[in-house]
Amino acid sequence: MTTPAKICGVILAAGASSRMGRDKALLPWPPQTQGPETLLSAAIITLKPVTDAVLVVAGRNAEQLTPIAERCGALVVVNPAPERGQFSSMQTGLRAALDHGCEAAMITPVDCPPLSPDSLAKLCTAFADAGSRGAWAVAPESGGRRGHPLLASRELIHALLAAPVTSNAREVKHAHAEKFEYLAVPDPLLRVDVNTPEEYARLAMKVE
Repeated sequence: MTTPAKICGVILAAGASSRMGRDKALLPWPPQTQGPETLLSAAIITLKPVTDAVLVVAGRNAEQLTPIAERCGALVVVNPAPERGQFSSMQTGLRAALDHGCEAAMITPVDCPPLSPDSLAKLCTAFADAGSRGAWAVAPESGGRRGHPLLASRELIHALLAAPVTSNAREVKHAHAEKFEYLAVPDPLLRVDVNTPEEYARLAMKVE
């Protein structure tokens, strides 16, 4: 019997959030609530049941994110040069995932609203099935749009780490497109943009 791959959740949260005007990781989730949860804590809480560990990649905001990560049972790793962009944060997180003994990663930017627990469970099942066919990755799609989290095998992790930091995940994906599979999910918030206060306000209206 094949032992299931040890999966590490990798949350990319080192961005400057310049268009939002405040750290997107700290935005309340669900929006317009008075509770303690944020996009970051919601991402950790959602990933923990389907992963063996959760890592949060922070940048200059590490001091602000660490208490939230620790409260939710995640570890923080710091991208020493977040100005190089999100791909550098992904590489930072994936190196840390391998260092933690994981063979696969569930990768998501912090500003992507989390999928439902049911969709995440189905994504993990699809990932195990895809691996038996030689696929390297599975990602969700809804209404013709593809989103996160991306479930990446060790092969894809190594391909991402082998790429220059000036590259990006899309280029690596295009180079290995035949190794990617997609799972339809019913989540309406898949690929919702949360880059500006206006987009966040529109999102708040959708989840009231």
